[in-house]
Amino acid sequence: MRWMLVFLIALLIFNRAGEWLQKIGLGRLPGDIRLRLFGRELFLPLASSVVLGLIASVIGLLI
Repeated sequence: MRWMLVFLIALLIFNRAGEWLQKIGLGRLPGDIRLRLFGRELFLPLASSVVLGLIASVIGLLI
């Protein structure tokens, strides 16, 4: 249950700060999926969400 919450928070972060995170390299990792359908772009940051989840877990353990 906890990992689902971390995954949801990571997806919310990507939706709000996507351009900034792409500048530092997140969002372009192998495993991140970009699709163009009918003129719209669909972005599924699977690998980047795992990385952000691991970072959040480490921060949670330290606190």
